[in-house]
Amino acid sequence: MREAGIEVVPYHLYLVPGMRFVDDSLKFYEDFFGTPILNLPHPSLFRWLNALLFQPPERAAVIEAAQLPEPTYEELSDLIRADLGLPEAWNADGVRAADSPNRRMAMVTHGPQREHLRKVSIVWDWRIADVRAALARHHCPLPPEYEWFGRSFDGLDFRFLDPVRRHAPDDYEQILRWFPLADLEVFRRDLAR
Repeated sequence: MREAGIEVVPYHLYLVPGMRFVDDSLKFYEDFFGTPILNLPHPSLFRWLNALLFQPPERAAVIEAAQLPEPTYEELSDLIRADLGLPEAWNADGVRAADSPNRRMAMVTHGPQREHLRKVSIVWDWRIADVRAALARHHCPLPPEYEWFGRSFDGLDFRFLDPVRRHAPDDYEQILRWFPLADLEVFRRDLAR
């Protein structure tokens, strides 16, 4: 996008607040690209809390009383546009059709560009090799989580929890502050072995 002269206002959606490996990566990329990165709560954070995911019983009443909103991606994009005073800005993501069968179907059904949402998947037709080549051409390293999971931190299941527990124990403790029973996911997996 920068090569094409398109102004980019990047934002990141965090799943768990205050994880150091995520915050360190954001700081690195702010310096690397020379621009601030908005860091906002991911819609899944609200959904997980409202669903009482990995929450002990004593937290249920407090979370339910909070009546946390569950914004959609589109609502969040509109709020960002309004806050930045960029009502006509487009939202570009890094979704690729090859990421999963569901994403391929979405691209076939809706296409990579959705006018009514002002949203575009700019690398929709790229292979992973194309993404890596673009990163290498610009000397842009991947964050450490790609070594741990092969992708961005994206959930509270064993695929993500166990590597965080092993590589970033302080961040694992941060996850447990927000989702105290997430340890059960690791415990359950250990029992199955």
